Amino acid sequence: MGKAAETNAFLLERSYIVILNFGVNVAEFKLVVSEPDSKKTYQKAFGDDILGKVSGKKMGDELDGGTFGLPGYALAITGGSDRSGFPMRLGIHGSGRPKVLISGGVGYKPEDPIRKRIRIRGERVDGDIAQINAKVTKKGQRPLAELWSIQEKAEGGEKKSAEKPAETKSK
Repeated sequence: MGKAAETNAFLLERSYIVILNFGVNVAEFKLVVSEPDSKKTYQKAFGDDILGKVSGKKMGDELDGGTFGLPGYALAITGGSDRSGFPMRLGIHGSGRPKVLISGGVGYKPEDPIRKRIRIRGERVDGDIAQINAKVTKKGQRPLAELWSIQEKAEGGEKKSAEKPAETKSK
């Protein structure tokens, strides 16, 4: 056995198996839409294919609701957060996470008026965003709950269902 073969045998004994799964775990993001008229919010998860269509948009930009299954709606981005939980802040250019010296506002609520250097997400949407907050600026013909097939909760906390349960016949 040669020197190279001995080295390879040693490496094979001590090596670890690494399995790479490309494309299997699709990252998702949530879109949280608030309706100012009814003061209700609705959320739905979407895949990265939709995030690619929204990527590069800034806070305050208008989105077409048809992209998210809301035909006739127009949405405005009001904020969001990335996968690590850092909130987006208007005025921080780009999509990075710089440390910014702030005295309050989004991402920092001090008890005393003390300025502090903290990490904040920029105002642009990119692939690291886990949640996008938006508000309705133009309503469509059908309500949001109907379009996204969301069941509303009753006053007692139970969900109202669109269909009544089948009645059982008693003897």
